[in-house]
Amino acid sequence: MKKIDAHAHIFESIRSFGKNGEFRPLGNGLCRWANGDEMAIIPKGYGDKEFVAESLLSIMDENEVEKAILLQGSLYGFQNEYAIETANKYPDRFKAAVTLDPHCKEVDSILDRLINDLKAKIFKFEISVGGGMMGYHNNFIIDDPMMTKIYDRIAEEENMTLVLDIGSPSMASCQPEAVYRIANKYKNLNIVICHLLAPTLEDGDYLEKALPLLKHDNVWIDLSALPWNVAPEKYPFPTALEYIKLAKDILGTEKILWGTDTPTVMTKFSYEDLYKFITESDVFTEKELEDVFYNNALDAYYLK
Repeated sequence: MKKIDAHAHIFESIRSFGKNGEFRPLGNGLCRWANGDEMAIIPKGYGDKEFVAESLLSIMDENEVEKAILLQGSLYGFQNEYAIETANKYPDRFKAAVTLDPHCKEVDSILDRLINDLKAKIFKFEISVGGGMMGYHNNFIIDDPMMTKIYDRIAEEENMTLVLDIGSPSMASCQPEAVYRIANKYKNLNIVICHLLAPTLEDGDYLEKALPLLKHDNVWIDLSALPWNVAPEKYPFPTALEYIKLAKDILGTEKILWGTDTPTVMTKFSYEDLYKFITESDVFTEKELEDVFYNNALDAYYLK
């Protein structure tokens, strides 16, 4: 079965800043936040203080993954130029997203360069309290004037995809009502919501109420990091599968994208486990698996 990993990351050096301050690489895949917390972000054997494109390619080849979408993540720091350069170097294997912090004073010139010079067609905003902008800025509404100014500019271009990581249900950043408004306002923008709203083991009721707000022709959700978010549940992650079934029932199979959130998830799970828990379940038929693992990404990210 053909596969596109719709949520992956690469980085040539750590450039992170988040709710715990700056993030210093220590080597052997381990990093330390300014508050002293340490975290492994690179699986053993795939990098010391970096996770480069060739490391991801080796994983993709081992698992017969045809292509990956390179998203930006605050955990690694912004990697706009490296991601775009990689997609240009390997156009048959990667398509890259860019990002920016809307609080920057020069947001307009940054945005223009990303669109005009880097030719970006995917914009990813990590807004979550846990790993994104609301961890180091005051809370804001994700369709307030600061953000809609950016969406307006992106929507002027053709074949653009807007990716939003709005965090988990317990976070102030998790605003499905705002996604509903954004989807209605920008009908020409494809919109992808990350991590199926990053539900924990206790968030089934929330998902049941929130997912209908994401039911739009121009909105997709990705399944990345679900095993991570339902920890300490073990393979085959039955609660994660229940959440996927719920998404299928509410949104329809054609609005679901498989993705992994590699590399950090691979410090706890094998890459193979991140797709086999779905393919070996009874959630999807064979035809539906082809859509979730491949065809839907062609539409959401204009890969055709």
